[in-house]
Amino acid sequence: MIQSRLWMRSGGTALKRLPPLARTHWLFTLIMLLGTAGRVLTMLAYQPALLYIDSSGYLNNRFNLNPTGSQPIGYSLLLRLLLYVGDLGMIAGIQHLLGLAMGLCIYALLHKKGAPRWLAALAAAPILLDAYDWQIEENILSDSLFLALITFALTILAWHKRPTRRALISAGLILGSACIVRTVGEIAIVPAVIYLLIICGPHWRKRLAAAAIAAAAFAIPLAADATYTAIYSSGTPSVTQSSGDLLYGRVATIANCAEVPSDLKSVCPAGSVAYRTALGPDYYAHNPSSPEATASPAKLNEFVDYVLEHQPLAFAKAVGEDFLQLFISPRGTITGGTAISRWQFQTYYELWGVSPASTNALLAAAGDSGGYHVNVGVAQVLRDYQLNGGYTPGWYFSAALLAGLGALCGIRATRKSGKALSSGMRAQTLLWTGTGVALLLGADIFEFSWRYQLPALVLLPMGGAFGIMAMFGFNANRTTRPPLTPYPDTVDTAAELDFYKRYGNADHAVNDLKIAPVIVVIAAYNEAEGLGAVLGKLPTSCHGMEVKPLVIVDGATDATADVAYASGAHTCVAPKNRGQGAALRLGYHLAKQCGAEYIVTTDADGQYDTATLPDLLAPILDGQADFVTGSRVLGSSETKDRIRQTGCHVFAALVSILMRERVTDTSFGLRAMRAEIPTKLTLEQPQYQSSELLIGIMARGYRVAEIPATIAARGAGETKKGNNLLYGSRYARVVLGTWWRERREAKTTVSKSTNFVTNTTP
Repeated sequence: MIQSRLWMRSGGTALKRLPPLARTHWLFTLIMLLGTAGRVLTMLAYQPALLYIDSSGYLNNRFNLNPTGSQPIGYSLLLRLLLYVGDLGMIAGIQHLLGLAMGLCIYALLHKKGAPRWLAALAAAPILLDAYDWQIEENILSDSLFLALITFALTILAWHKRPTRRALISAGLILGSACIVRTVGEIAIVPAVIYLLIICGPHWRKRLAAAAIAAAAFAIPLAADATYTAIYSSGTPSVTQSSGDLLYGRVATIANCAEVPSDLKSVCPAGSVAYRTALGPDYYAHNPSSPEATASPAKLNEFVDYVLEHQPLAFAKAVGEDFLQLFISPRGTITGGTAISRWQFQTYYELWGVSPASTNALLAAAGDSGGYHVNVGVAQVLRDYQLNGGYTPGWYFSAALLAGLGALCGIRATRKSGKALSSGMRAQTLLWTGTGVALLLGADIFEFSWRYQLPALVLLPMGGAFGIMAMFGFNANRTTRPPLTPYPDTVDTAAELDFYKRYGNADHAVNDLKIAPVIVVIAAYNEAEGLGAVLGKLPTSCHGMEVKPLVIVDGATDATADVAYASGAHTCVAPKNRGQGAALRLGYHLAKQCGAEYIVTTDADGQYDTATLPDLLAPILDGQADFVTGSRVLGSSETKDRIRQTGCHVFAALVSILMRERVTDTSFGLRAMRAEIPTKLTLEQPQYQSSELLIGIMARGYRVAEIPATIAARGAGETKKGNNLLYGSRYARVVLGTWWRERREAKTTVSKSTNFVTNTTP
């Protein structure tokens, strides 16, 4: 037990030492550190880098940049530029940095759009922690660069609500550049254009203009590549110079050779369809025994066209089955697909049928004369991690895809008024999920390879996260507010100065303004519709003491302040909306300064019956308690939301366990307390503050009591708490965070054995 306490204390100290930004985003920081550590180990294990079958093609083509081969020249061009100043180890290092940058883009964009920190971190985890991605980044291959370009382009498009002209041009140029790294990127412009046609303004002309700008910028790199190809080959401009061998590999596995024309039978492979499917498209596209090795490109293209025309359903079935493998298959070799061992860490250096001397010669030509090396111990650690769960499982991709499709199909959160929340999130979902599905299908048209599933690590989690935000009501206007700075902050000071000027105490002399012994603090944000009725029902006296309301207007944009002034209530207007917790904290201090002996809180929406004020104050006046809260569990609730009612019981049980004292309702807004108590607590929660107040009071030994009370359905206005998932996740964070903080910092002043009293008299 002592060791456990010491560990928690040291952990809290270490957390405090982190930079404020890392401390706030601790989960993402942890994932980023783990992802960085994995990449460092990968670079230590395999030096200078890993070479795959295609690597020599990229490296050799950097000298003459021949655009007429099956591989685009974009990656070879980058190798040519970078190898002037570095070596292959530097190339691998840059690719690892691109992987980390993609994780940062995911988290930053989702956080900016209002995603909870846990959701943003969960979306970034695949690209940061997947060992298959680490292995591919260590290879001299174009995949990491391609995915990074796609990610950066989409992030630029999605960053602002409506992209600027500069953003449109930049994103279009980057998307176009991705196409000369891998030609499958050409399809990415389609969801990008659809996205722009949806979000770029209310008028169709602006939408068309934005889409046209992005498309024109996208075409510039492609036009440059086509022009270069024409000049190089003295032929007509052409973007893709593939000979058709890859698509031939796919159709060769499904072709009905008995029905093809006689002049094409020579290029139709022997064996049954089942036999050819087992060998797979990669075999027929690259194996010397395949008809592709000897047939002319024209004959191959003619055969491909014939099969696609006469067997479209068989082709679609083969592509669809390969597309589903990512979601339903365990991480292993797929029938007809390339062996997964190609993308797994090995404890030796794979030469892919090339002699050690040839490999060393290739490395030396790239500036690495020391040859290749493997740190077997580190490689074994990486292999053990990868094969024992260090990858993104299929169910994760399935959940992300279903979340994205669910949002696109119209499943979304709505307010009680029926107005849709987070409509912009559906467009974001379309952009990311649509691009992900397009790129995955584009690769599966040719063959299935775990290498070509790499886009799923970024695009599907992003689309899924935006889908969750659309379906459950997260958006940029409903973000978790940062913790409050200590009282008084600049907003508190400005609000108090205005309050004292209005009520005749411009010098802000504490306690010079006496309002009443019992002050009812009401935090109000855009509650003009219901506030007047709440103020009209307040009792004017209780147990022989005068009762007065103190309304804290939390930066409202409606007539809330006017209603409060008209009712005669003392009113303090905060110049900025900061949340109910901030408004109540200001009210606690202001009430204490204005002579309150007892503070009562109630909400501005009319859900609480302030006629029960005598019952609320009685335990305090009788010396039985220091703080009294109503309880809908002991009383009743008129609300019909079963999930909220269940949540009330769940959080009450959680707080009871954490504080080792029984409590039945942690979020009831009608409360009474001795006036000095809340001013002595650490209150930093701008929202969902009721549990912070209760836990802080219990942790510091004050006596707490509950009375039966009723919560009515909201009479006017609209809830500010968010949907059930949003409210529950944030409320849980506040409960656990406050408990942990008080556990470390608060000192009990009253014996725990007398800490809680339950008053069951109505």
